[in-house]
Amino acid sequence: MSEGPVLEVLLAILLLAAVAAWISVPLRRSTAPVEPGLEDPVMAELEARKQAKYREIRDTELDHAQDKLSDEEFARQDAELRREAIEILKEIDAAEAERSG
Repeated sequence: MSEGPVLEVLLAILLLAAVAAWISVPLRRSTAPVEPGLEDPVMAELEARKQAKYREIRDTELDHAQDKLSDEEFARQDAELRREAIEILKEIDAAEAERSG
């Protein structure tokens, strides 16, 4: 038996092992990565509230763009939602300052 076919089989096995190792990386991780600051339940709750408020703002903008809201109603709702979002951001800043200080 010549070295050609043996070398090809060894290269194929090596390539297969490398692909299998690369594909299985997510399966071998013990836990999903956690965003910085979200391991704290208070910060996680504040982040969830912030994201929900941002969705409400986007939904209101979409409703206005589709003429489901008048200009006056949009201005009132948008101002209120943004005021609430700012309050949430202030709470996040205060919680981060408390954690680091």
